[in-house]
Amino acid sequence: MKVLVKLVVLSTLLLVSKVSAQDFQGVATYKSKRKVDIKLDSTQVNSEMHQQMMEMLKKQFERTYILTFNKEESMYTEEESLAPPQPQGMQMVVVSSGGSDKLYKNMKEKRYTNQNESFSKLFLIKDSLQVHDWTLGSETKNIGEYTCFKATMTREIEDVQSGISVNGDKDLSRDQTPKMKEITITAWYTPQIPVSAGPGNYHGLPGLILEVNDGSETVICSKIVINPKNGSDITEPTKGKALNQEAYDKIMDKKLKEMEERMRSNSRTQDGESIEIRIGG
Repeated sequence: MKVLVKLVVLSTLLLVSKVSAQDFQGVATYKSKRKVDIKLDSTQVNSEMHQQMMEMLKKQFERTYILTFNKEESMYTEEESLAPPQPQGMQMVVVSSGGSDKLYKNMKEKRYTNQNESFSKLFLIKDSLQVHDWTLGSETKNIGEYTCFKATMTREIEDVQSGISVNGDKDLSRDQTPKMKEITITAWYTPQIPVSAGPGNYHGLPGLILEVNDGSETVICSKIVINPKNGSDITEPTKGKALNQEAYDKIMDKKLKEMEERMRSNSRTQDGESIEIRIGG
């Protein structure tokens, strides 16, 4: 009789554990910051204008993101915010790459869907999740109430140099053949939240990624709610022009070249200072 009771209790515990795993979900808030250090020619831009520009650029990259996740899926979106004010007497156009409007990832099926509005057109990028070659370390640190472990990986990226052009004095064209450079990406993940999700394109660790740094940008979790009372649905985006990542990248390269050419043409015909800034990485 005692054996029967124990078996019944064990079966009940296993059932509860299975149900909890199926229902497990969470919402994490991340904040991003980027290191910006661009040297300017003092004969063209005075120190006060330089400081204003650097402050504005820092604000451009201080963003807030929401990651909704469960055991198998996640959705990463940027929280809407007001654009930072332009310095008085200047109009600046920052040419950068990356970012997404809605990034859905299915870790079980190893695929993602990125709904992204670029150049006033809605795209739906569908492709396989990249396999990250993480090296797991033993170093730990606390982020909030969670114990996190360090993981690193290296990656080759285009060495697109940061630059600034005042009245077209420098050619920031992307036509030049870029060199490649190797960077080290450091992530901190917590096994206390047993999902392989993370911010942006990062995933694949035995726990939720709470912080990631690629040498120029840091994204860190500031708040986590596990199993929120009202729940949070994760719905894969379906609207937009469907294409894979390679096709999307080709379109963006073409659009950026066209935009840069228009900016150079405008700088030759307009009065006043024309400032173009490219942030590499």
